Amino acid sequence: MKDCHNIADLRRMAGRRLPRIFSDYIDGGSHSELTLGANESDFARWRLRQHVLRDVSTRDLSATFLGASHALPLMLGPIGFLGMFGRRGEVAAARAAGAAGIPSCVSAFAIRPIDEVARENPASTLYSQLYVLRDRALTETLIARAEAAGAAALFLTVDTAVTPVRERDARNGFRNLTRPTLGQWCNILGRPSWCWAMTRDGKPEVGHARAAGFGRGVMEQAGNLARQIDPGLSWSDVDWLRRRWPRKLVIKGILEPEDARRALDAGADGIVVSNHGGRQLDGASSTIMALPAIAEAVAGRMDVLVDGGFRRGWHIALALALGASAVSVGRPYAWGLAAGGEAGVARAIALLAGELDSTLALMGLSSVAELRAGGGSLVHFN
Repeated sequence: MKDCHNIADLRRMAGRRLPRIFSDYIDGGSHSELTLGANESDFARWRLRQHVLRDVSTRDLSATFLGASHALPLMLGPIGFLGMFGRRGEVAAARAAGAAGIPSCVSAFAIRPIDEVARENPASTLYSQLYVLRDRALTETLIARAEAAGAAALFLTVDTAVTPVRERDARNGFRNLTRPTLGQWCNILGRPSWCWAMTRDGKPEVGHARAAGFGRGVMEQAGNLARQIDPGLSWSDVDWLRRRWPRKLVIKGILEPEDARRALDAGADGIVVSNHGGRQLDGASSTIMALPAIAEAVAGRMDVLVDGGFRRGWHIALALALGASAVSVGRPYAWGLAAGGEAGVARAIALLAGELDSTLALMGLSSVAELRAGGGSLVHFN
């Protein structure tokens, strides 16, 4: 990990260690990948303001969001199939996050389910992702499982009414891995260390799908679970979930101020400004461009998290100045996991934290709280 000096270095190392099928899965987006690209490129449309001759000899990166204080304004967001990128990936990521003093969210499509992750990380703050399924009884089971595991928040993901074409996955046959082709086998077997890591604990399966009897093997289980996601989900379902779930409720997938206000009215404790990492509606706004209007719409009455395209510490600083309570990252730590397991996840977190720290100092700020208080006066649109 010492040769990885930024998130891009972790990405390159991950690409050398993963089969192409899985590196494409992490990297790819939907259709033309316009929104995927905009998530990263739109940061360049902003500039930070630099103030000098201020005492920044000590700096405080801590932040409070979703009812708790954390060491950084950062969390690890939910990533499906995380355990396919590194051995016991969900457990390793949660352990690295806990050691760094930040929360992590276990995906509904996790290889290791949240109860197992919680058992092995009793001191870590865990959140649980939820997709509302057509089978409401099964949805209730998933909610109860998250509650029993001690999840501090439920992240209701609402931007997946359908799954669009992801052309990288279509070309490499990702969805057909239940019957790998000769080419796929050659690619997979060309990564022997990955193969060894994946087979040490038996055949990988999607934890929730296995428990629900959704077939055998990762791809069959994931496909059956995905087909259960309810495209008829509406705000009345959010009202039901708010009554059912006793802890923090976060709605993930908000891109419009109107929907942010509706989430607030529905009793959500927070939202995630998210376009699913550019993997859903291609042509949608980048999250950094959508953030200011959404943050203004809810005006400090709920936590506003944001994800999508964050690769540098200054990106995090910009989001905080534009009204975010914290940033959720996905690909950076997935690359870290693929590159070096738990140590790779820890490296991804440390890189972002170190860059955020130096960014604050060079802006003339001594704390995240000071950055958030300064808000839009500390940045300008280029």
